[in-house]
Amino acid sequence: MNFFHYIKAVGTGPKGNRNLSQIEIMDAMEQILDQKAYPEQITAFLLGWRLQEESNQAMSAAFKSFDKYIKRVHIKNSVELGNPYDGKQKRPYIFPLIAKELKKFDLNIVISGDYLQPAKAGITTKDTCLNLQLENNIHFFDRATYFKELSNLTQLRQRLGLRTGLNTIEKLLNPGNSKYAITGAFHKPYVKKYIDLFGKHYKKLIIVQGEEGTAEFFGKSKYWIKENDEIIEVDINPLNFGIEYKDIWKNITIEQMKEVLLNPSNELIKLVKLNAALVLFSSNKVSSLSEGYEQLLSK
Repeated sequence: MNFFHYIKAVGTGPKGNRNLSQIEIMDAMEQILDQKAYPEQITAFLLGWRLQEESNQAMSAAFKSFDKYIKRVHIKNSVELGNPYDGKQKRPYIFPLIAKELKKFDLNIVISGDYLQPAKAGITTKDTCLNLQLENNIHFFDRATYFKELSNLTQLRQRLGLRTGLNTIEKLLNPGNSKYAITGAFHKPYVKKYIDLFGKHYKKLIIVQGEEGTAEFFGKSKYWIKENDEIIEVDINPLNFGIEYKDIWKNITIEQMKEVLLNPSNELIKLVKLNAALVLFSSNKVSSLSEGYEQLLSK
């Protein structure tokens, strides 16, 4: 269909807007990914779609359209950690240290990364993976390689400078065919959205109230899991485990991050173990966060 009709559906206004069907959303996404529409048209659609408030049905259809493009490989015994693509500013990524803990359980981590996307200017997972020596159980998937069509939209998205629906659906693309996954939710309304969007693709999915929307937590937090058609909310308080990590930055640099990870404090090591315990729970290696933490302390 002519791409103009999709722009009209999301950008005419309250009286003229309409929800696109699954087939229309998939066609629109394919035209965007193949860049068959003009950049101005793609930008107009993404902005209108965002303002219209993307429905779960539309998000699922857009996500389904990605399958045609993604080059996946199978990483056995793996957990995917889904992080946003606009990076971190206030804390270091700690998945390189989490991976060390998970090696004791023969568990692999799948991390996806790309060039910086809107809406903030943080350090990306790609920056981290390319600048640090990683454990051999970390499997980094560069989206410029396994899903170049989405990566190729980076410049357009940077010029727009705003979050779009792509920010939501790109967090868990499962390039390693993982059975388990953890992703972060910055705002609680996204919990159900993520569970509806990603849950059916994994044997077990956990949503954590992570730092800056990532799959890592540093202070009081929560995690959510769907059990018997009900979303269960569980509090996490590092203080209950004797952990009090306070370091925070305004804009952490990659050099500062490297220094922190190469010389972690005792409090950070304990916090890493608690995060690793959540990963163990997400992959059914332990039956609870507490059990996972106790086992990591004993190893």
